[in-house]
Amino acid sequence: MKSRLYLAVAFAAMAVGYAVYYFVATPRAAMKVNPSPVEQRPLAEQSAETEGALPAVLPYFTLSDLSGAPRSIRSWPGKSMIVNFWATWCAPCRREIPLLRELQKQHGPEGFQIVGVAVDIREDVVKYAQEIGIDYPVLIGEQDGLDAVNSFGQGSLGFPFTVFTDNQGRIVLFHLGEIHREQAEVMLAAV
Repeated sequence: MKSRLYLAVAFAAMAVGYAVYYFVATPRAAMKVNPSPVEQRPLAEQSAETEGALPAVLPYFTLSDLSGAPRSIRSWPGKSMIVNFWATWCAPCRREIPLLRELQKQHGPEGFQIVGVAVDIREDVVKYAQEIGIDYPVLIGEQDGLDAVNSFGQGSLGFPFTVFTDNQGRIVLFHLGEIHREQAEVMLAAV
C-alpha cells in the first residue's frame, strides 16, 4: 500500500516538475507567426468570424501621442514596426522598455520603428514616459486603447504584447509577454 502511495506521489511530482519546466522555465516565446499576408481590410469590416485569428496586416487605429495630438498607427509608412502594447502598472512592461529603447537606437537606422501603445490613464503614461526618458513614439488610450488591443482578434490577452510587422504593414510575428534581448534578436531577424 505504501509503495503505491509513494509511486503516486512520485508520479504527481514528476508531472508537476515537467509542467513547470515546459510552461515556465523553457525560454521560448509565446509567438504566433502569420503564415501568409492577405489584403488589408478596415477594422469596421472585420467580422466576428475572425475572432481569435491574428489579422494579416496591422489594424488601423488612431490614438493620442504624448503631446496629445491624434496619431495613426500608420504614421510610419515604409518602416518595419515593433508595436508594443503596455501599461504603467505592468511590471514586465516596465522592465522591457529599456530594451525597446536600445532596439530603437540600434535598429532604427535599418528601417525599424518602435511604437509603444499604452493602454492606461494619459497622465500616468506622460509622467512615466518623462521620468524614464522614453524616446520612441508612444500612443495612449484608455477605452480606445482597449479597442486597439481587441482589433488584433486575440481577446483579452494581458500585457505586454508585441506585434512585429514588415515594411508593408503585414504582421509577421506576435509575442505575448515580456521580450528579452535574445528573443528580440531572433524576432528582428525573422522580420
